[in-house]
This record gives sequence, structure tokens and C-alpha cells, in this order.
Amino acid sequence: MKIRLLICLFLVTGLLSSCKKWLEVEPESEIAAPILFSTENGFMEAINGVYNRSTESDLYGKELTFGTTEVLAQNFSMRDDGQDYRQTSLYNYKHGEFIKRKDKIWAGLYNAIVNCNLILENVDAKKNIFSGANYSIVKGEALALRAYLHFDLLRLFAPSYLRNPSAKGIPYANKYTKEITPVANVSETINLIIKDLEESKQLLVVDPIRSANYVVNYPLVTDTLKNTEEKNPSLFLQNRRHRLNYYAVCGTLARVYLYKNDKVKALLNAKEVIDSKKFPWTAKSDFEAFEDSKKDRILYKELVFGWYIPGAAKEIKDNWFQSGTRGFYLIEDAADYIYEKATAGASDSRYKYWLSATSSQSSRSYDIVKYRRNPLSTETGANLHYLMAPAIRLSEMYYIAAECSYANNPTVAVNYLKQVREARQIGDPLTINNEEDLLKELLKDARKEWLAEGQLFYMYKRLNRAIVGQTGVTIPASDNIFVLPLPNDEIVYGGR
Repeated sequence: MKIRLLICLFLVTGLLSSCKKWLEVEPESEIAAPILFSTENGFMEAINGVYNRSTESDLYGKELTFGTTEVLAQNFSMRDDGQDYRQTSLYNYKHGEFIKRKDKIWAGLYNAIVNCNLILENVDAKKNIFSGANYSIVKGEALALRAYLHFDLLRLFAPSYLRNPSAKGIPYANKYTKEITPVANVSETINLIIKDLEESKQLLVVDPIRSANYVVNYPLVTDTLKNTEEKNPSLFLQNRRHRLNYYAVCGTLARVYLYKNDKVKALLNAKEVIDSKKFPWTAKSDFEAFEDSKKDRILYKELVFGWYIPGAAKEIKDNWFQSGTRGFYLIEDAADYIYEKATAGASDSRYKYWLSATSSQSSRSYDIVKYRRNPLSTETGANLHYLMAPAIRLSEMYYIAAECSYANNPTVAVNYLKQVREARQIGDPLTINNEEDLLKELLKDARKEWLAEGQLFYMYKRLNRAIVGQTGVTIPASDNIFVLPLPNDEIVYGGR
């Protein structure tokens, strides 16, 4: 597979909280980069541009959060909607609409990576234009984004490390160049990802989120003793959880090391997030609040990192999570099975507050309301928190810690999982006699936790486990399912 780099730079005019459109600069421009990277603000806009590109619907604004990857994990009931996700749920990888979506994911991820490389190509030479710790933060985030995006490419388009570490992986594009990027094998790709992340982690030791004075809370909390996320006079340094901050890099490293089966380093990084105590479990009163404006459906304070997706609010409401004639939802039997209604689900706050029952004359189903916004005409006061696509949750760090601790201390491992269940109001006892029991329980709880978040498919693949259908029917583990076909043609990425 050859990847030809025809670079096309996309920028934004504004910071991350802006919803402004991208401005296209002509491919291979010799003028844009020198102008853009002549100021500190130019670098900041370029970084914000990578985040904005990543939140478009072909990437984390839909397909890699509550689109294709969730359909592959058998997490939705659905009716045909023109893009025919039903064929995707049947793993028909030759279906035209699937091929279009899959190729857009590939091209979109590499497009964002190219722009990371353009930033990294210029940032060291302009170190003197940065104030404070901004050089380290800009470079650290660019490296982290490049690694994060490559890791999802690897998890989608190559065999897992467990299956074959020597198998062909993906091109690891770590240079801004027009030259053909060679394909690295799976092991080599993971090592390159880790290299970028470890360098990023060292750079981001200056991240404001590490300060004792940085307090996570809801945006509408104006008491600076309870929330300092928007206190910094620099917009670029506010809302660090909307970005690949220091702890998000630790979380990504925990993911990648676990994928490589390096449980020692995975545990160290997961525990760094847990032990920071920066990300408190959501209060029962916030999750269950009677008034919609006071509900925390997304469990906002627990997000170590998330993609800011305000532009997706209308699509979510009108198209993606509506039962009836279109959209993604859960039939009653599927909801009851996934959330174990007969046992743990009876008290599980996720079952009670992420699903909303709807009925017709012939059936009962559940709308998924995890991302629902209040029906107000403006954003002001519409919800307790920003609309986010979760990328790394606190609970995932507990799952990783549990899996990585079992061999040395089963009691500690089980306790990590219990803490997640208790935070979701589950009091049922766990019966875990061996590591296999633990993995089964982790998979079940992760499915409940990550509904419509795009991560479950990767967990099945990492463990080489059968995918469990909505009512318990299993789909055997196979690279024919877990490895998405590469694009047929040479990919010219950077354009569309």
C-alpha cells in the first residue's frame, strides 16, 4: 500500500470553542505556512484546526464515536437510513456505502495527521516566539494528536498485536513530505506511537491541568473554588479536558501499552490518571437531576479527554438517535440484555438515564439520550455542560488498572471494577474466581459504559474475543471482521 502525500492545509479562524468553518489553503502552498507560523497565535490556530477537523462527521463527530465503530460492535438497533448501516452491522465490507465511509475515515485521519506534521515541522524553529509554556503545550499536543490518530488507524486497518505483531500495519506519517510513506508492521507502528506519546508526556509536564489550582467542574459553576477550567486569561489554556492534555496522554499511553500487552506500563499510566484525583465520579444528584438543564448525561467531570462537538447537536437530535423510521436505538430485548435488567441493571444509573422508553402498537424500544441537548433556541443555559464526544473516560482507567493488576493482586483488580459499578449505583456482588471471569465482567461493564462512544469494537479486537450481539448471539472473532480493508486505490490524502 502506498501513500502519496499531497498536502492540503486546513485552518480555523478562531479558538476551539468556535464553530467557524475551515478555510482551505491551496495544496502545496508556499505562502500559507510562513504566514501562519510567524506568530504564536498562528500555531494555536493550527492546533485548533486539527481538533476541529477531527470533530467532523467522518471522524469523531460521528463515525468513530457513535457511527461505524458502534455498529461494528453490535451496539445499535436500526432501520435503513440511506447510508445503510445495516450492511455494516452484517460486516459486508464490499457494500458501497460502507466503502465510502471507511475510505473517508482513512483519508480524514491522515488529513489531520498531515496538519500535525506541518505544525511539528515548524515549531522548533520558532520556539522564541512563544510565551510562557506555550511552546511545550503546542508541540506536546501536536505529537499527542499525531499518535492518537495513528493509533485509531492501526486499530481499524491492521491486525491486533495479539493476533500478529509482525503483520503489515499502516504508514506512520511522521514527516511533512510529499514522499511515499512506507508501511510499518504492527509492532513498529505501536512503538512509533509510544515514542510520540512519551515525548508528548514530557513536554506536557507544564500543562495547567496538573496544577493543584486547576479544578474540574461544570462550565456554569462560577465559584472559582469549585471550577477553574475557564479562569486562565488565555483561551488556549482553558478547558484542558477538551484537548489532549497531560492526563489524556497518560490515558492514551495506558491504552497503547495495554494493546501491546505491556501491562506494567499500562498500569503505571492508568494509575497516574486515577491517583491524580482530578476527575471525580459524577454525583448521583447530577446524573439523576429532575430538571434537564441540571442533568449531566455525559458524565462531564469524568472525561479525561473529549472532542467538543457543538455542531453535531442538531444532527443528533434529528437523525442519529431517534427510533421510528430512522436512526440508532435499542429494541427492548437488546437494552434489557446489555444492561442486565434482571440483575445489575435494575439499579444501574446508565440503564435508567441513558435510555428513554418509547412505545408503538407493535413494539417497545429505547431512544439513546446520552447526547441529548435541551430543546432551547440558544446554547445559553441549554445544558449543565458542553456537548462532548467522550474520548477517554476515568472509568476506562479503572478497567485498565483492573486488567493489569489481576495477575499480581486479584483483590485489588476486582476492587477497581467494583468502584466503577458503585459509581453507577450497582450494588450487586461480583463473583470472580479467575482472570477469565474478570475479563468477561470488564467486557460487560465496558459495553454499558461506552454505549455510543466507539470504543467497544477495539476491546473485542484487542482481546480477540467474539463480538456479542444485542441479545447474546455471538459473532466469532476473525480478522475478516476486525481488520477493515485498506482503500483500493492509492490514497492522496490531505484533500477530499
